[in-house]
Amino acid sequence: MKKLIAIDLDGTTLNQDSKITDKTAKTLRRAIQDGHSVVIATGRPYRMSKNFYQELQLTTPMINFNGALVHLPGKKWADEQETSINRKIVFDLMAEKKNLKLDFIAAENRETFFIDDLNFFDQHFFASDVATADNLLTVNTLQTNPTSVLLRSQPENVSSVSEELKQQIGHEVEVNTWGGPNPMLEVVAKGIQKAHGLKRVIESLNMKQEDILAFGDEHNDVDMLKFAGWGVAMANGTDQVKSVANDITDKPNTEDGMADYLTKYLDL
Repeated sequence: MKKLIAIDLDGTTLNQDSKITDKTAKTLRRAIQDGHSVVIATGRPYRMSKNFYQELQLTTPMINFNGALVHLPGKKWADEQETSINRKIVFDLMAEKKNLKLDFIAAENRETFFIDDLNFFDQHFFASDVATADNLLTVNTLQTNPTSVLLRSQPENVSSVSEELKQQIGHEVEVNTWGGPNPMLEVVAKGIQKAHGLKRVIESLNMKQEDILAFGDEHNDVDMLKFAGWGVAMANGTDQVKSVANDITDKPNTEDGMADYLTKYLDL
């Protein structure tokens, strides 16, 4: 039975150095050769994940911003979908920045980013060599509705900030915590989740929900694992994601846990 293998990046496909190991790359390529489809479903923007898409030599649709962008990289695609949020929300957050104990606020779309404090610009994080005045987040630079808003707070504040935001603007947006080394919160449009993106992808590829084999480790993977025919939580995953999974990998992402599981599951 041909599967759609939906893979989260941080904490799942990537190791502790945010890299795809040779073993993981070989396993995924082998699955593709055997006729399965591999689809990346990540909270990251496209510019921070296209290197992995290229490294795995994928030709499938891709899900970015936790489902707010579903596209076929580098190609025109009739089923492409991009869902934005009202830019007014960004300016409201900027006004509340101190109260919410935020380090910075960044608004993003597929091509670019705007950050309210250039001192927090990080080449690796924003996948860009430089940030200029054009990237400074102001009423004048952010002219269109962004696809996603990233908020950084100190690790000890993340859950309280998340709860506060859900109470204040939860009727308009989804608030996700971001896996990986940075304590980030991501805000996307209400109803947007990875499962929403996957639904679009299976319709386009003419596959069924039960054909999906999904891997994830974080809060933003819960709905994807629930939606999939077979959802697998990583050994390093949160208790919440493990509670909804059909199975859990033996090994964490630091030991090729996904590749190990996939090899046994597909009997590669």
